[in-house]
Amino acid sequence: MQQLRPKTLPSTEAFGNLLSAYATLTRELSASLVASHGLTINDYGTLLLLSRADEEGMRRIDLANRLQLSPSGITRLLDRLEDQGLVAKGECKTDARVSYAILTDEGLAKLREAAPGHVEDIERRLGTVLSEEEMATLTDLLGRLGERDAVCTPDD
Repeated sequence: MQQLRPKTLPSTEAFGNLLSAYATLTRELSASLVASHGLTINDYGTLLLLSRADEEGMRRIDLANRLQLSPSGITRLLDRLEDQGLVAKGECKTDARVSYAILTDEGLAKLREAAPGHVEDIERRLGTVLSEEEMATLTDLLGRLGERDAVCTPDD
């Protein structure tokens, strides 16, 4: 018996390829960071975001949203980084319900140690597959897709 295959739309094929590429790259980059520096890709992302925050740090919920983690996921991640001395807890002076994550000196040192190799790893994994022109096109296209997040409403 012959199976029927539904017609694949270009948008669904592109989306499938995007998900596959994302999964492959994050798995490979995370494995490399763990092997070289004992950091997962989310650990690295947390340290990077905190390095760009002011001295107050970032609200834990904002970190969770930026990293696309659940509240319990960000708690586990931050607890682990706190145990390693890479981040510390901060408190909101005006609202005791709000807690912040703050990058420690050790966390900044770890980020500075890991960053050059991580950037080289990204360049190696993307640069060997895409030309500079393709990289610019991909950057533009993904940027346009990401802009939708700022304008989406619940009715979209």
